[in-house]
Amino acid sequence: MTDRMQKLSTMLEKDPTDTFVLYAIAMEHKKAKQSEQALEWFDKVIAVDPGYAVAYHQAALTQEGDGKMEEARKLYHRGIVAADKKGDHHAADEMRAALAVIE
Repeated sequence: MTDRMQKLSTMLEKDPTDTFVLYAIAMEHKKAKQSEQALEWFDKVIAVDPGYAVAYHQAALTQEGDGKMEEARKLYHRGIVAADKKGDHHAADEMRAALAVIE
């Protein structure tokens, strides 16, 4: 376990629903090319905060990186809905652009 991951784990113990920490752990796994673990943690972020649009985007990018385009498309669609619902038009537009590239 990296030093950063250890610090994040300690932070998570204090607040298991901290979306920033959950997201940071997901990104650490993504950075380490641990797609399955990254996706599990992105799912945890979304479970705590369904409007956390960047989690959908990063999960979709992870799926794309693994060649799982249908899963990526589904995540982009869900993320666009979540971002629009939250009023995060920038995130929605970014995901629409990314989706257009793979469709």
